[in-house]
Amino acid sequence: MAEAVRLDTLQPVELAEGVEIRLRIAGPLPRAGAYLLDFLIRVLLLLAGVILCMLAGIALGGRVANGLMLLAWFLLDWLYPVIYEAGRRGATPGKRFMGLRVVQASGSPVTFGQAVVRNFLRFIDSMPFYTHAFGMVSCLASARFQRLGDLAAGTVVVYDRMPPQPAVAAMEQVPPLPLPVSLTADETRALGLFLERAGLWPRARRIEIANHASALSGATGDEGVTRLLGMARWVREKRG
Repeated sequence: MAEAVRLDTLQPVELAEGVEIRLRIAGPLPRAGAYLLDFLIRVLLLLAGVILCMLAGIALGGRVANGLMLLAWFLLDWLYPVIYEAGRRGATPGKRFMGLRVVQASGSPVTFGQAVVRNFLRFIDSMPFYTHAFGMVSCLASARFQRLGDLAAGTVVVYDRMPPQPAVAAMEQVPPLPLPVSLTADETRALGLFLERAGLWPRARRIEIANHASALSGATGDEGVTRLLGMARWVREKRG
């Protein structure tokens, strides 16, 4: 029987610099809780607006008051999440209460345009008949729990109380390997940096970098990585 694959919301993301970080992706349940809290806040704000419109209706007339109330609901429904998610915290009050925030798939803060796209497509996610079935199916079908708006905007919802962490791999303890040739100061420094940062890179990136130094290590692939690490340890111990 095949071994069951563990479901983990800790998703690795490789940045442009080649460093791999891990984001704790939020699932549908905490996101639904945040949405309900934001909905309650908007309802309370709307009730306050209704009271103000009733008072204003005495002076401005009923039609003007109704128009102002509809405008207030439109702004709350469409711009409320956009303004908060495009802000410094990247989260609405409901998301902040649940410890969530919206970020780009790379872990960077969302732009105003991305906040507009993900929230304006919420209408499609809420279909059919405001059951949010489309959004739920999209979340469950995506490895990063992205609804349709997230997929279009390139965003994810993560736990804000766990900042992105470098995915440091447990590097094997290779024995020191003497250098076959003498190196310059810059080459020795580069070898030391490879030892320090190898754990931050995914395996493919380590191999890619090690292949460029195959003339020194005399090997490529995983063997080249191992030999370079051994040489770097030998230099470090020699400096002592």
